[in-house]
Amino acid sequence: MSEKKRHKVFIEGAISPAFIADSIAMHSTKTNIGAHAIFLGQVRNDMIDGKRVREIDYSAYVEMAEEKMHEIREMVFGKFKITCMHIHHSLGVVKTGEISLFVFVSSEHRAGAFDACRWIVDEIKAEVPIWGKEIFEDETYSWKANSK
Repeated sequence: MSEKKRHKVFIEGAISPAFIADSIAMHSTKTNIGAHAIFLGQVRNDMIDGKRVREIDYSAYVEMAEEKMHEIREMVFGKFKITCMHIHHSLGVVKTGEISLFVFVSSEHRAGAFDACRWIVDEIKAEVPIWGKEIFEDETYSWKANSK
């Protein structure tokens, strides 16, 4: 694996719409890009065992998670024809309706962007040590299981 620049992955709290919009706007000057694929992971107000989820408190083994994210970044550039990609994930409390995962992939053509974006999200769910504690309206909680 190369020693390329490490990118900041984690954001404290929810990922704001303004952050997402600014990220998109920064790419308008990159005229070799013809497609962007964006995945936004939003906290749902699931009903689990008769209890409604109010928020998720995300935690991670940060050092290992950042290393895994860097590995995913290196692999995606080797597997897909993309121009650039960004991953941001929340730590701490994210309320229902708010964004906790932002994956942004750019490429010359749409197929590369779509395929890479889906692959990245699946790899994050399977490989990165990030945990979510679902906190219910009654203040009880349960640990969230990752699913595809």
